[in-house]
Amino acid sequence: MPTALRHRARRRPDYAMIASFIAPGSRVLDLGCGDGQLLVELSQQKGCQVRGIEINARFVAEAIHNGIPVYNGDMLEGMGHYRDHSFDVVVLSQTLQQTLDPQAVLREMLRIGERAIVSFPNFGLFKTRLQLLFSGRMPRHEFLPYTWYETPNVHLCTVKDFYDLCSDMDLEVTREVFLSPSGKRLPHRLANLFAGLAIFELQS
Repeated sequence: MPTALRHRARRRPDYAMIASFIAPGSRVLDLGCGDGQLLVELSQQKGCQVRGIEINARFVAEAIHNGIPVYNGDMLEGMGHYRDHSFDVVVLSQTLQQTLDPQAVLREMLRIGERAIVSFPNFGLFKTRLQLLFSGRMPRHEFLPYTWYETPNVHLCTVKDFYDLCSDMDLEVTREVFLSPSGKRLPHRLANLFAGLAIFELQS
């Protein structure tokens, strides 16, 4: 496998935390893996057995060039090819809000994986609230960079919303990390208002 990515992108702020949740040698599937940056790091630094699913053909080509085996297609369709408990960990980083059926995705993640790690932009962030309140327009910032008519996001949620979803689905939250826009870890009590990104580890 190459020692560096073909196109070294700026490292995502949630990747270090996600990687810290994953034990060396784990079997890992990354949904919406992009160019495979996280999987390259897990393979090289932790000796993980890695696979990805990505719908964007250009990213698939880059991931394959970077040595990552990737299924090109829809994540639910791709997960359907795996047997129960095929992976130790299934990762969905900053993509949950882009899925048409978040519940179905989470169920499949925990069917084929022992654990699921999910990160998403927190729509309850104070910057989001203030922009909507004072501008009267859909918010845009580093965690929500798209215009409303170009965004792939169809199911944005807050930290509180995600807790409600886990409760409704009887999912156990085993670990959680909340990051401010500057990357600082936040306590639970401040998460819904001040976290830019939320990271959850789940079990069924």
